[in-house]
Parts: sequence; C-alpha cells; structure tokens
Amino acid sequence: MDPNLLFWKSQGQSVLSRLQIWFNLLDPSYLLSSDAEIKNARSRLGSGQKLNEKDGHAQTLSLSSVHADSGAVLPLIFRPPALMPISTPLVVASLLPHRSVKPALCWQFLLHSYTAGFNYANRNSSSEEHSNKKSLKQLLLIAGTVSYATCAGALPQIFINRLGVRSAPIQTLFRSILPIPLSAALAFFNVYVVRSGESETGIQVFDPNGTPIGLSKAAGDKAVRETALSRAALFGTTAAVPNLLVLLLQRTKRFQGSVLLAAPLRHISGVLVLGMMIPLSFSLFPQLGTIEKDNVEKELQATAEGGQLYYHRGL
Repeated sequence: MDPNLLFWKSQGQSVLSRLQIWFNLLDPSYLLSSDAEIKNARSRLGSGQKLNEKDGHAQTLSLSSVHADSGAVLPLIFRPPALMPISTPLVVASLLPHRSVKPALCWQFLLHSYTAGFNYANRNSSSEEHSNKKSLKQLLLIAGTVSYATCAGALPQIFINRLGVRSAPIQTLFRSILPIPLSAALAFFNVYVVRSGESETGIQVFDPNGTPIGLSKAAGDKAVRETALSRAALFGTTAAVPNLLVLLLQRTKRFQGSVLLAAPLRHISGVLVLGMMIPLSFSLFPQLGTIEKDNVEKELQATAEGGQLYYHRGL
C-alpha cells in the first residue's frame, strides 16, 4: 500500500481529525516546493527511514503533492493547495450578476474547465497503472462535461437576457436562488462524469493488511459518489451563503440605505465560505475508504480476509 494511503489508514478516523489534517495540507506555501524536493521526501517515506525534525514535513509534502496511486508528482495547478488560490476568482466571478451572456459563459467555462482538470488529476488511477495512454473516450467525456456545465451554469443569465426579465423578484430568483442548486448539481455532475471510468473498470481494493486483491467496480462507484457529494457540498454552500446573506440584509433598513455594500459583501463572504468549505468538503469522507466484503464482487470475496476492504477515494 502506498505511503500516503498508509498515513490515512492510521490517521483521520473522524471528520474533525481529517479537517485538522487538511487545514495543514492546504497551505499554499507547499506549492513553492520543487519536484526534486517532493521526490526526495517521497523516497524517504518509501524507504522507511525515520524522519527527524529537520525534514519532518516530508509526509505533509507527499500528501499534498503526490498522487497516491501512481506515486507521480501532481501538476502544480491541480495539487490540493492550489485549489483555493486558483478557484476563488473563478467561483466569485461565475456567481456575479452579469449584464450579458458572453461573460457568464466565459467564467463558467473557466471554472468548469479547471474543476474538470482537478477532478481528473486527483482521480483513482489504480486501474491505469500499466497504461499511460489517455483514451479518446476520456477526452470526449471531459470536453462534453465542460461544454454542458458551461451552458447549464449560464442558464440564469440566458433566461434573463432572452426573456427580457425586468421584474425584480424574478431577477432575484434567477440571480440569487437558482444558482444555488445549479452550482451543487453541476459540481456533482462534473465529478461523476469525469471519473465515470472508475465505476466501469473498477479500482484497486486492499485487505486489512494492505495487500491489493483486485479491482472492484462497487468500490469505484462508491468512491466517485462520495467525492461527487463532497464537491456538491463545496460549491453549493459557496453559492448559497453569500446570496442568501445579501438577500437577508437587503431587508434591513441600514443595508437598504447602502446599496453599494452588496457587491463587496457578496465577494468577501464568498471567499471566506469557499476557504472554509474546501478543507471541510475534503474531510467529509475518508481518503482511504472502506467497503464491506459482502458488497464487492464475488471473485474478490473469495480472496479477501476480514470483513472490510479498503480503497483510495481520490479527491
């Protein structure tokens, strides 16, 4: 079993403990580490050497920068610590009330392109260990996901422009209410489609001793579903809190006299909520998930020991 997975097997048994770990792992300063430094940290973990205080960050560096299935260093922009600084302007801009359809489509395209890349880079790739080729089907799935999510994400603005909506309550519905379930649904859709191959081909499962016993489609479906739910919670909450907060404050007399406060309040609250929800969403489900032996394929049940099997959920 990979050193990263061995860490998650012994640590992060509860949501709070995982949350504490992820707050540490998402430090953007880890993005400054070179590939050579990351590989050196990784090699020390793999060799079983005892880490001293000087290089005690080796475990954290590996967890935040190395893929647990392939052992390869993740692309810089798709490492977990990069999610907050890169996605923040994309999320805030995509939730803005635009005047035309083009900027809405542009920001939706950038957001869903990045999240699709992040989802793909952090997938479970255990079934692809012996192949470096990216199938045409996978590329078409990613392109189709981004295209569909871009158009669907811009639907509120499209409705307002095409229907010539002038009514304030209807505009509030399209600009503040509809984006909440839409953001959650599209985030779920993005993960589920981009990582659909894991449900079709299966992912590696391990017995309690860490020994790989084969590929399980049931574990793959569970891993994708859990990750999709966590991403829906991330983007759905990020869309909900700023919009609902502004709507509530607009009912107060003090806020009604300061209309210009709406935009900065929406932006600041959006950034704060996104910053809090990223580690929380990563912590909702364990990185090293478990599945009952009776729920996997029969051929795996015959070779498995114990009542539970482990799998890498991905991110």
